[in-house]
Amino acid sequence: MFADNLMELRKYHSLSQEELAEKVYVTRQTISNLENGKSYPDIQSLLLLSSLFNVSLDQLIKGDIETMKEMINEQEVKKFNYYGNIFSIQFLILIISAAPLFIWLEYYTFIPFWLLFAITMFWALKVEKN
Repeated sequence: MFADNLMELRKYHSLSQEELAEKVYVTRQTISNLENGKSYPDIQSLLLLSSLFNVSLDQLIKGDIETMKEMINEQEVKKFNYYGNIFSIQFLILIISAAPLFIWLEYYTFIPFWLLFAITMFWALKVEKN
């Protein structure tokens, strides 16, 4: 796991969390969170760590690829559900408001109707892209 690999490499190179943090331009707290598995580094930090410890990225993150895939998939599902819910609500508003708009506004109905339609399509595209 990345957290264990990082801690072992840091200790092997006799670096404190503070010293390692300075070398990869992050805070000591960030190093602590990485070593405790509370967060994952960005690609820049991974490259710096790989270079600093003279190991490949594969060696550095071995075992964490599946965990990262699960986290990414979970985030994608949450985002999809969020966009889907907004789209559903917006679509209901569009459908429910169509008849009253045509009754009350007659010819001017097209302005708010097309605005609502455009907003609904925006959320539909967000759902589709996700």
